Amino acid sequence: MHFTVNEAGARAEVRWPGPPPLLAEVCAMFEHFGLRVASYQLTDTGHHYEFGTLPLPRPTLELIARAFEAATAGHWQTDRYAALIPSAGIDWRQAVLIRAASRFTRQTGLGFSPDYIADSLVTAPDFVNALLALFDARFNPAGHTDADQAERADQEVAALVEAATSLDDERIRRALHSFVRAVLRTNWFQAGPDGRPKDYLSFKIDSSRLADVGPVVPYREIYVYSDIVEGIHLRSGPIARGGLRWSSRPEDFRTEVLGLMKTQAVKNAPIVPAGAKGAFVLRNPDAAAADGYRTFIRGMLDITDNIVDGAVRHPDRTVCLDGPDAYLVVAADKGTATFSDLANAIAGEYGFWLGDAFASGGSAGYDHKAMGITARGAWLSVRRHFAEAGHDIDTQPFTVAGIGDMSGDVFGNGMLLSDNIKLVAAFDHRHIFVDPDPDPRASFDERARMFALPSSSWQDYDSTLISTGGGVWSRTAKSIPLSPQARAVLGIEAAEATPDQLISAVLCAPVDLLWNGGVGTYVRADEESDADARDKANDRVRVTASQLRCKVIGEGGNLGLTQQARIAFALSGGRINADFIDNAAGVATSDLEVNIKIALDSGNTGIAQRNTLLAAQPTRLPRGFWPTTPRRSWRSASLPRKPIRCWIGISG
Repeated sequence: MHFTVNEAGARAEVRWPGPPPLLAEVCAMFEHFGLRVASYQLTDTGHHYEFGTLPLPRPTLELIARAFEAATAGHWQTDRYAALIPSAGIDWRQAVLIRAASRFTRQTGLGFSPDYIADSLVTAPDFVNALLALFDARFNPAGHTDADQAERADQEVAALVEAATSLDDERIRRALHSFVRAVLRTNWFQAGPDGRPKDYLSFKIDSSRLADVGPVVPYREIYVYSDIVEGIHLRSGPIARGGLRWSSRPEDFRTEVLGLMKTQAVKNAPIVPAGAKGAFVLRNPDAAAADGYRTFIRGMLDITDNIVDGAVRHPDRTVCLDGPDAYLVVAADKGTATFSDLANAIAGEYGFWLGDAFASGGSAGYDHKAMGITARGAWLSVRRHFAEAGHDIDTQPFTVAGIGDMSGDVFGNGMLLSDNIKLVAAFDHRHIFVDPDPDPRASFDERARMFALPSSSWQDYDSTLISTGGGVWSRTAKSIPLSPQARAVLGIEAAEATPDQLISAVLCAPVDLLWNGGVGTYVRADEESDADARDKANDRVRVTASQLRCKVIGEGGNLGLTQQARIAFALSGGRINADFIDNAAGVATSDLEVNIKIALDSGNTGIAQRNTLLAAQPTRLPRGFWPTTPRRSWRSASLPRKPIRCWIGISG
């Protein structure tokens, strides 16, 4: 593509590599740069798009042309941030850098839409250029040693922050300024195997230096950005472990990870000093989750130190404003149960010192779902709660309402740990299941059948086995009729309900056990607001602790209740542990795998022999881990009611 300018105005001539896009699509792309197509012609020399008079100098038109070509080649996606190219005179990669920084600040709670932030920056070209100059002064390997230059650049940005004429503009500029100052490392100046800049960005951040730190401040975080994926990895300390999940919360996935990191930190207390958690979201609906995960992993390893021959080595072409930091361990989590081998393969490409100890749960590791380790650990807590109440769930039937479905690890394994379970209701993100009077043996067999399917939903449940008045309904239904039997088992009077109302009724059902094997925060304390739960996706179905009518709650999943809700439920006579107690067995299993691999890989043990030794360990796990879990559960469950507030509040 190239521009020609004459007395008649400006014209862009484009030679498309294949069939040209629709004219409407091309016009929309030009409008992202602030150019409006006035007319179009197709000639022997190419496609001509005419704009009339453009008040832009030739160098700026060249920047737009190169950005247009890069977008056509798939190197970036244009949006309102493309308008920064003509307004600030920057190239397309710099526009992507500003967009990535803006995306991150939104996750920290800035609160403005991407378009609003972009429009603010388009009117502040001096600030944009000053911010880019500061970033270059801090992280360009060719010139970062000039401390005076970096200080002058920082002062210039600070002055432009203060010069903002509106509060919103000042908040946006201050957030972006704090982002650049908080970054410790970036892969911006690294090159890929082809010698070209990488098509994704990653930043290692000192969270305490951000403008809006919030009540939970990680020790470090890594933010990865590309057109197909965004991801965040948070650590509460230098040596920390935790899983990476595929998040379904694109607007606030960092908030989701903050809560999970806090819980993980407490769960990890007996085994490693600190906890970590990560999540990614797909920005391209056509992208595969595995591809997004690979980019996320590469982004993290790009800016993580390695250990070679006993010495710590920084990444190439990377300015590191922090000290040595070579400890990065991940694990499988929601939506990534089969991805550990992908992560370990990438770690192998990077020659990362941990090898396949980098991501636990791979083919040469422990399959948590196959072992059922997390659910079995949580079930010990459930059994203890009922035993203290004089109910032997190994011999006596008991009613259950659940969060999750049989395809899930924790929910599925948990609902197969007793053939005395009477699962009367459950829901996941797709369906709501109600079985008012299930036959324990027949329903157990049906759940086992569903668990064995490659993937399943409640829609796969054999309808002939559902008792009178029950059924399975989609969460997209307009309204759901409720039979007398369903109303009786749920303890409600309404003859029909919306899916959201029915889910709330399931949560409040008068059952023996509420089993949480899903994702989301569904219960808050009465004095809390839905905003305190930090889970917007479930605001419509969330209930309060005083509405719960179950006797016991088992939290195989994380963050099913807020901490204040757990306290309120316990003080009202309910039996519950903190989630980090109930699902501690899974954490301990991952820890064992990583430690065994590190220990054996550092010696003379071959991979085959190491894997044989590793495979022999699961038979010892019940003796190695589970005896400690009941003791923790016993403490939390048997303390007098007021001390429970202290015990449950450990991770609060």
